[in-house]
Amino acid sequence: MVEELTEKEEKIVKLLSEAGLNRNIAKVVVFLSKTGEAISRDIERAANLRQPEVSLAMKELKEWGWIKERELKKKGKGRPLKSYKLTYDIKDIVSELVKKKREEIKKAEKDLEELEKLVGL
Repeated sequence: MVEELTEKEEKIVKLLSEAGLNRNIAKVVVFLSKTGEAISRDIERAANLRQPEVSLAMKELKEWGWIKERELKKKGKGRPLKSYKLTYDIKDIVSELVKKKREEIKKAEKDLEELEKLVGL
C-alpha cells in the first residue's frame, strides 16, 4: 500500500508552491524524495493527483532535468510501466528555489526603491 504524504510533507508542498513551484509538481517532488522511485499510479495515490496531473508534472520535471524515467517490463499485454526517480536531492531543489526567490525579492525591493525616488517619497 502507498503511504500518503504526512502533515510535515504537506507543509513542505505548501511552502514549495508558495515559493513558486506548481503545487502538483511540488507534491510529486516531495513524494519522490520520500520514496526514491515510484510508478505513476503510486504517485497518483500518494499525492492525491489524477493521472493527467501526474503526466503534466512529469513532463515539466523531465524538461528541467529533475527526474529520470525508466520503463519497467510488464507481464502480459499493454503499455510498459514507467518508473520515476529524482535526479537531485530535495535539499538541492529547495536550495535552488530559495536562491531564485531571494533574487526576485532583491529585484523587487530595488524596483520599489527606485519607484519611491521617482515619485519623491
